[in-house]
Amino acid sequence: MGIQLGMPSAAPRAALPGLMDTHGRQATDMRLSLTDKCNLRCTYCMPAEGLNWLQKDQVLSRSEIVRLVRIGVDQLGIRELRLTGGEPLVRADLLDIIRDIRADHADLPISMTTNALGLDRRAAQLKEAGLTRINVSMDSLHPGTFAQLTRRPFLDRVLKGIEAAADAGLGLVKINAVLMRGINDHEAPDLVEWAVARGFELRFIEQMPLDADHGWTKAGMVTAAEMRALVETRFILTSDPRNRDGAPAERWEVRAKDAPDVVLGTVGIIASVTEPFCSDCRRTRVTAEGKVMSCLFSREETDLRDLLRSGADDDAVAQRWRDAMWLKPKAHGMAHTGLGADDFIQPDRSMSAIGG
Repeated sequence: MGIQLGMPSAAPRAALPGLMDTHGRQATDMRLSLTDKCNLRCTYCMPAEGLNWLQKDQVLSRSEIVRLVRIGVDQLGIRELRLTGGEPLVRADLLDIIRDIRADHADLPISMTTNALGLDRRAAQLKEAGLTRINVSMDSLHPGTFAQLTRRPFLDRVLKGIEAAADAGLGLVKINAVLMRGINDHEAPDLVEWAVARGFELRFIEQMPLDADHGWTKAGMVTAAEMRALVETRFILTSDPRNRDGAPAERWEVRAKDAPDVVLGTVGIIASVTEPFCSDCRRTRVTAEGKVMSCLFSREETDLRDLLRSGADDDAVAQRWRDAMWLKPKAHGMAHTGLGADDFIQPDRSMSAIGG
């Protein structure tokens, strides 16, 4: 339904220097999913029984992943790589993938989004392989609430993984938290206090319509304005003076109410729903089976895997990637912003299947 597996119907007339679109944006941030599998079952992402996982031969191989990154960096202007999933740590050849990418690109920032299960045993190896930084998804500091949200009682393992990442030098460690109304939204100031005390950057994320059960409603989500108000019950928030520079998170400096001149740390808020940043989006996404999604909410996909496996040269792969990004929608998979609008159609894939 709505899936485009080949070349877009209206490609640019000539090869562009990078991943440009018709709205004047250029994608320089590559989000590459290594797997659709995950060992948690977060309620805002997938059903309790999980999903129908891809077969091994459907997923990009190690060499295909390394080749795509090389094409992106050398031909298309990619300047930052984020490895995502699913859960990247479940991929057995993860360290080899990172080593190979690092061997090709000595200066490329390579980050990874993870749930941190098993990270305590692998953080140092990941750093040695060439990983630059870690984002950890953790929505609660309370074991019961964590288990309610993830359907797994593994908070202690996540905390050990975060500590190991910091010890290994995989910083600045960023913590991603989705606030769910009536479940963990009251924890907002506690999460901020915990993060700034340890030198982490907490990022609150508005719940997006990317759940497998399609139960999301705009009225039911915790908005960015509500998040700020919750944090400000304990702290003062002031706008971070640094240039946002296309980042999805708007940053705020955190100050104590009894010492407003001292910056304790920063907190970010990713408000894709109520305060969208589509006009400066610089991301291109490739799913675990090699399909380009020009927008997180797009219902169209462009297949690169078939080219990679058909003997096509790098120029052909790069051109199809350019063509896919040229038709990137203006916002939220549409010609206008509006998650929750009457004409918005939720993508068939959940976040785990797309790759964050």
